[in-house]
Amino acid sequence: MDSEQIEQLIAASDLSSLLAALAHATGDPDLAPSDLWLDPARALEPEDGWDPAQLERARALASDGLARLATSRAGDGGGPDDALVPSLIDWLTGTDLDEGYRRMLAEELAVTGDLRIPEPITAPAWPPASTSDHPVAVIGAGMSGILAAHRLKQAGIDCVVLDKNRDVGGTWLENTYPGCRVDVFNHVYSYSGEQRPDWPEYHSSQPVLLDYFRDCTRRWGIRDRIRFGVRVVSLSWDDRASRWAIRLETGDGTEEITAGAVVSAVGQLNQPLIPDLDGAGGFAGEQFHSSAWRHDIEWDDLNVAVIGTGASALQFIPHLAEAAAQVTVFQRTPPWLIPRPVYHEPLAGGLLRLFELVPGYAHWFRLRLFWRTHEGTVGALRRDAAWDGPLDVAVSPRNNEARQLLTMYLEHQFGDRPDLLAKVVPDYPVGAKRVVLDNGIWARTLKRPNVELVSDPIDRIEPEGVRTSDGRRHRADVIVYGTGFRASEFLMPMRVTGRGGADLHETWNGDARAYNGVCVPGFPNLFCLYGPNTNIVVNGSIIYFAECGAHYVVECLRLLAERGATAMDCRPDAYDRYAALMDEHNSQMAWGISPVNSWYKSHSGRIAQNWPLPLIDYWRQTRSPDPADFELL
Repeated sequence: MDSEQIEQLIAASDLSSLLAALAHATGDPDLAPSDLWLDPARALEPEDGWDPAQLERARALASDGLARLATSRAGDGGGPDDALVPSLIDWLTGTDLDEGYRRMLAEELAVTGDLRIPEPITAPAWPPASTSDHPVAVIGAGMSGILAAHRLKQAGIDCVVLDKNRDVGGTWLENTYPGCRVDVFNHVYSYSGEQRPDWPEYHSSQPVLLDYFRDCTRRWGIRDRIRFGVRVVSLSWDDRASRWAIRLETGDGTEEITAGAVVSAVGQLNQPLIPDLDGAGGFAGEQFHSSAWRHDIEWDDLNVAVIGTGASALQFIPHLAEAAAQVTVFQRTPPWLIPRPVYHEPLAGGLLRLFELVPGYAHWFRLRLFWRTHEGTVGALRRDAAWDGPLDVAVSPRNNEARQLLTMYLEHQFGDRPDLLAKVVPDYPVGAKRVVLDNGIWARTLKRPNVELVSDPIDRIEPEGVRTSDGRRHRADVIVYGTGFRASEFLMPMRVTGRGGADLHETWNGDARAYNGVCVPGFPNLFCLYGPNTNIVVNGSIIYFAECGAHYVVECLRLLAERGATAMDCRPDAYDRYAALMDEHNSQMAWGISPVNSWYKSHSGRIAQNWPLPLIDYWRQTRSPDPADFELL
């Protein structure tokens, strides 16, 4: 590489993570010097808050490191020094971290190997003298399910994965609506130990993500453990045999298998929510939920009614607006929009080239993204006792500042259309419900002559369209429901029967809870991934929680093997303490304070979905189970 090429690569890079990667790859800590120690308070500023002199020095160091790396690759010594990883993590975060935090981030980095690989569970094996068909059954072959199968295989535990679909991928297989893509940076929305250096976009589309999960399944060698086209109807715990009986619907009828333990990896966003609107059954045209997209419809001459303006709707409505004659959007509550200019952008060619050239750079780049978003933003959603303003506007000075900034963004986008501006500015605190990324496409869509945004409540559905409370009838040939999912109805529609015939859904009574988001008393050896109170809102990727949860499940099975036990059941007092902790902290978050409608809440209004504490807390509590919190059977 000549100097001009090196300068072009540096211009395309995230400079701080590049320096960390170069220091690690060359074994030279001076490429990440103390005078360029990052300031966490300036982490979201351009160029990491470095002043011009620091920035010039950083670029010179990167240039030197790239030139030396090229020489080293030609055989002139040097090479990665894994002993530098802890100090480089401190340097990149700008924080003198404690050992636990450093370990957590090293696992997220995974540049020296996947530190979450569990030690094999050897003698005594688990389950002891089992007569079950399978030691473990995993329900669902989506993001969490294939991860669970991978971790179990690494630990030496056989399993079967049961999935109703024809392929892996879960929500990324089922949701094929136009515009479907991830709203977390793709380098974070990926397994820590399975980085893809060639993500084509910052926020990849559904087909790209589906290919990623298929590829992980292949690389991990777990596809032969998956049974496709089988639907789990019920789970029933056999007290005498200490195992789960699992009733399946298959293409040939019904079948029953048994397993020593069950891992529920069915997710939270898989049961479509279609509102109960008066007259919907009499609509004369086609109607469907966005998760069951109709690719056979020719939209050219159609009037389309879209009900809902959540995350999915804001992705597919712009595509409908380009294809249909008329699109009428019915909005109950406007979302807060977070500007993300690169939302639909491809990764810079120079950045992709650096991922190729610098060993481990994709991992360091991912860690930097993780750190910049993992805690800092969520603090703005937590109530501050010093805030004396109205809680229906904001919950803290930082939250109010975020509101002002996002309102300014909406005013900039819709300033030339005061009629639309009045409809799109939310009247609830930022973070009280899911925020949506935007690169300007929402304003451009709503300003189209063939698009109308309606904020009057829907009165009823009529054969020819939608009638709103103001008496207007909005003609529609097709209705598309972008109304989200029944997220709080965990494990539905399966029937789950535990010890003594207890019914799980009756036990929950509409308010799902789980100790560590994983275990429920009375239901031994049933482990939930992406369970109650494990959804994260603006501070990272759900894959982080899935990896923590999968680690915890393996450690639970290790405990059983070490104790020679067949089953473990969470103690009610531990369960109740944990539920109270979640409720206490969620009550201090924007989503727990505001009464605005949200999928974060159960039917009773309790926050059943969200995690309200720092991410490090979940990492720490899922390192290993506390035997005192369980009854071993």
